[in-house]
Amino acid sequence: MTSSPTPVTAVAVPRHHRTLWWKEALIVAVFYATYTLIRNRFGSAFVNGADIPLHSFTNAVRVIRIERALGLYHEESIQDFFLPHVWLIKLMNTYYGTAHFFVTLGVFVLLFRRRPDVFGQWRNTLAAMTGLAIIGFVLFPLMPPRLLDAPCPKDNVGFGGACIPHEMRNYNGALSFGFEDTVEMYGGPLHFNSGAAAKISNQYAAMPSLHIGWSTWCVFALWPITKKRWQRIALFLYPMVTLFCIIVTGNHFWLDGLGGLIVLGVGYFLGTKLHRWNHRRLDLKLAAQMASHPSF
Repeated sequence: MTSSPTPVTAVAVPRHHRTLWWKEALIVAVFYATYTLIRNRFGSAFVNGADIPLHSFTNAVRVIRIERALGLYHEESIQDFFLPHVWLIKLMNTYYGTAHFFVTLGVFVLLFRRRPDVFGQWRNTLAAMTGLAIIGFVLFPLMPPRLLDAPCPKDNVGFGGACIPHEMRNYNGALSFGFEDTVEMYGGPLHFNSGAAAKISNQYAAMPSLHIGWSTWCVFALWPITKKRWQRIALFLYPMVTLFCIIVTGNHFWLDGLGGLIVLGVGYFLGTKLHRWNHRRLDLKLAAQMASHPSF
């Protein structure tokens, strides 16, 4: 009488999942290139006629109506209050064009070095969140506040809503929305309305705000390894400063930031699910190897 073979199941075995820096760098490069291609393919750089600007302007009016109903529509007043402080506006222009990428990349490297056990989880979260944002950019193009009064697209120049029919622009009794494009006024590292940046960027990729999504991702990803009080204060302030930046520069509405938090939450759920599935797969693989090679 022979005993039936013992089925292979996931067991608690010592396993070290090795992450390779060059592999992660390649994944980031390929993913970001794909993200940029898709994001810009459906954006302002490929506008033919006024359909996309009109659609994005209509969506902006919808957002404004929702914010008015909630008592949140104060972006123009906030920007107007800080505009006389030129040094601050210039600083925020630079912050908007640089911190979004460099801080996120720095946190990504820190996670790789300091939290290898959950690196895959947060990498997956970042990727899922960004992928969901692309869907938002495609399905809900949104004209940012800074472009509502800007020149309309004509001969590949301009991306604003000034060409929108008069009856649509006369919203709430006002012929203009009052926002300023701070980069146009004072300059910044990226000039979105002309030059190379304008040719490859999507001016209407405002909902959800990845500036808020990515900066909040940085907080949750690094919080467990920040022990000193000043570090945690600085970490907590990062998305707060980012929120101030996107409002005072006229790049986003409040609701765009909420959209960024929503895609972060969904991205975390999907990224965690994928991370746990991958670890179960690796556990089963190692258990099968040990069962077939007892001396392993």
